[in-house]
Amino acid sequence: MTLETLTHPTDHLAVPGDIADLLFRTARSVGQFTDEEVTDEQLAAVYDLVKWGPTAMNTVPLRMLVVRGRAARERLAAHMAEGNRQRVLDAPVTLVLAADPAFHQHLPVLAPHLPGMAETLEPAAEQRAQMARTNALLQVGYLIVGLRAAGLDAGPMGGMDAAGIDAEFFADNGWQSLLVVNVGHADGAGTPHPRAARLTYEQACQTL
Repeated sequence: MTLETLTHPTDHLAVPGDIADLLFRTARSVGQFTDEEVTDEQLAAVYDLVKWGPTAMNTVPLRMLVVRGRAARERLAAHMAEGNRQRVLDAPVTLVLAADPAFHQHLPVLAPHLPGMAETLEPAAEQRAQMARTNALLQVGYLIVGLRAAGLDAGPMGGMDAAGIDAEFFADNGWQSLLVVNVGHADGAGTPHPRAARLTYEQACQTL
C-alpha cells in the first residue's frame, strides 16, 4: 500500500489544510526577496513562539545574530561561499544562527529541577559543545517553521566559512555558527527551481 492509497494525510492532522500548506507543503526555501521590510518586532514574535520547542533539559542553546546594515552584510558576505555572497547582500535581513556552548550558565533559571547541573557541566566543554550543537539544530528547524508562521520566507544556507564567521562576530561570546538564513518576503516564487519530490512514508520509515 502506498501513501497515495491511504486517506489524505490532512485528515489525521490537528490543524487545517491551509495551515499545513503554509508551514510545510507549499512553503519553499527562498533565494529571491522583495524589498519589504522585516522588523525586529516580527523576529521577536517568531523567537517568542519557537523558544517553547523542546530541547534536552530545556537548554535552549540557539543564539541569533540579526544582520541588517550594509557594512555588517559585507562583513558576513566575505565569509560566505561565492554563490551565497550576493544573496546575503540582497536580502532584507540575514540571521546567523549559532549554538552557545555556555548554555549551562542559564540552567539555574531554565532547569531549576536539575540543581547543580550547571556546575556539573562547567568542566565538560566537549560535552557542552555537542549538546549545544544538537539542541540548537533542533531549534533551527523550529525557527524556520516559525518564520513561515509569521508570513515570512526563509532561505537557509550552509555554504560558509563557519570558523571565519565565529572569529568575525563571536570572538567575545564563544557562540558557534551553524547556519545563515536570509529572511523576507518571496519575490514571486522566490526560486527558479521547480518543487522537488520528497520520500514517501514507506521509503523513510520502518515499523518494528
